[in-house]
Amino acid sequence: MSIPLMEPAFEYCFELRCRVEDPLQLGGTTPGEGLHFARVSGGTFDGPRLRGTVLDGGGDWWNGRGLTVELDARYVIEAEVETGTAGVEVVNRGVWRTDDATWARIVAGEAVDERELYYRTAFRFRTDHPELRWLTESQFVGYARAEPGYVIIRVFRLA
Repeated sequence: MSIPLMEPAFEYCFELRCRVEDPLQLGGTTPGEGLHFARVSGGTFDGPRLRGTVLDGGGDWWNGRGLTVELDARYVIEAEVETGTAGVEVVNRGVWRTDDATWARIVAGEAVDERELYYRTAFRFRTDHPELRWLTESQFVGYARAEPGYVIIRVFRLA
C-alpha cells in the first residue's frame, strides 16, 4: 500500500533583524576559512505572530570552507506579550553557501536575496512563558540574507 507523500506547509511568523559585529577569527590563517565568532549586538523582529527586540550579548559561531559556511548562533530575544515582555532563548543553526558568480556580486556590493543565495537555518526556541509556548512546540526554519551590519531572517513555522 502506497501512502501519498505529505507536502510541507509553512506559516510566516516574523522577520528577525539581528545586528552582527565584525567576525573574530578563532585560529587559522586564511581569511574567511575556519572557525569564527561574530557577536550578536541587538536588533528587532516583527511579524504577524511576534514582535520585539534582539538583546545584546549573543553570538554566531561559524566555520567557513570555501563558499560554504556552517552556522551556529545563540542569542536572546525579548518578545511582546499581553503583560509586557518575555525572554526567549534562540538556538539557530544552518548553512550558507553560494557559487562563484553570486559571490562576485556580493563582493561587488550587490544585494542578493533569499532566492539567489542558499542561507537556510533551523530554530529551536526556549521559554517558559505561557503565551509563547507555541514557539517551543513546533519546528521553525529561516530564510536569511545579509545586509551591511545585519543578518535578516524570515522565520516560518513548519505546519
